[in-house]
This record gives sequence, structure tokens and C-alpha cells, in this order.
Amino acid sequence: MSQKPVLAPSPDHPITVRRDGARVTAVVGDRTIADSSATLTLQEADYPAVQYFPRADVNMSLLERTEHSTYCRYKGDASYFSIRTDDGLLDNAVWTYETPHPAMAEIKEYVAFYPDRVRVGETSAD
Repeated sequence: MSQKPVLAPSPDHPITVRRDGARVTAVVGDRTIADSSATLTLQEADYPAVQYFPRADVNMSLLERTEHSTYCRYKGDASYFSIRTDDGLLDNAVWTYETPHPAMAEIKEYVAFYPDRVRVGETSAD
């Protein structure tokens, strides 16, 4: 078995991670899955920015780990979760890098949601 390639962010493939401090929620139907003011915004090359939520701010009891996994040369092995809803299961709607490559260590213990299955956005402080 060959070793997986590991690449670091570079000018040719930039990756930035920033803390905004804005309150961000992740919602499925009318149920809030995550609510946090400690999200990280990861911007990778020319891909859309992704909000990563600290696990402590996610209702992990609504997530079910799956066998699905993917590999990113920049971030590492991604594990996936499905979300149990009243209407069924949203398969592999959540991903996380539990042991990210050293250059992306900041996203350890964070999860992200696919925006075509989960509404992710800033909320007002009211």
C-alpha cells in the first residue's frame, strides 16, 4: 500500500483559516443542529468558504457516524456523519478531520456541513 501524499498550503493552493466571532447556525428543517460564535471560516484556493463548527457547539446526538471517508492531500482523512431527521436520514451531510495534517491542525475537533443539505449562516444577536 502506498503512502498518501501530504501537501501544505502554498501560493499555488492557498488555505486560510480565520475566526470571525459572528454567531453562526446550522439548521435542518426547523431544528438547529449547531449554534456557535466560535466557528472557523476555511477558505481553500478558489472553492467556496466553509464554516467549521466546534464539536462542543454541535448537537452530536443528532449525528450518526458512517463508514464513508475521503482524503484531501492538504487536510487529511475526512470522516462523515449523517443527520437523523423526522423525515429520514441525510446521508454523509457532515464531515470532520479528526487527525488533520499538521498545517491544518486548527480544524481538529471541528465539523462542517454540506450547504445543499444544511442551512448554514450568520444569525443576528437578538
